[in-house]
Amino acid sequence: MKFFFYGSMTEGLVHFHRIKDFVTSCQPAKIQGKAYRLKVGYPVVIDEGEDFIPGQLVELRASNLLWALLDEFHGINSADEIKSLHFRRQRAVHLESSEEQAWVYFLNPKKLPTPAKLIPNGDWETVLQQEPPLVDQLTESQRNYILRLGQVTGREIIPIDLSLYRELMNLEMIVDKGRRLALSKSGHEVFRYLA
Repeated sequence: MKFFFYGSMTEGLVHFHRIKDFVTSCQPAKIQGKAYRLKVGYPVVIDEGEDFIPGQLVELRASNLLWALLDEFHGINSADEIKSLHFRRQRAVHLESSEEQAWVYFLNPKKLPTPAKLIPNGDWETVLQQEPPLVDQLTESQRNYILRLGQVTGREIIPIDLSLYRELMNLEMIVDKGRRLALSKSGHEVFRYLA
């Protein structure tokens, strides 16, 4: 199974650990598309545009379970593709001196968040170096609280000290529901990258 991965799924970034035990080869590559930076800091790619988006061509040991987990992670709705967060498409992947076909997870353009910013020339790597993703800017206590709050089921109350409360409110990671705190939309997105 060959995939083109970009952003958080590339080697050295936050989600690579999810696939590393299945990787048989990994090499730099590019695809054509249009890249956007999400508020959380990581890129998504839409299957349109002519920018060359950097990433990695990753060959994985074939596994139906891995295939299903990758689809679930990327929000693929097999019953109704239009409702999917991403579309999985086979596309030409450009290597240094050749081209190969690989599976790519493209964001469903209808799911592109309004605050997402177009990345000039699709060069998300440079953008991440200039401004690290939000998850890399969080303190250990902020990360731990977001992780704890993200794992809450029901109306469980997770205690918080006032300074941490202010920090997370200023970062728009949590919302105050009166008697308890909950993750905001941005908080849920950050939790997804931390979990």
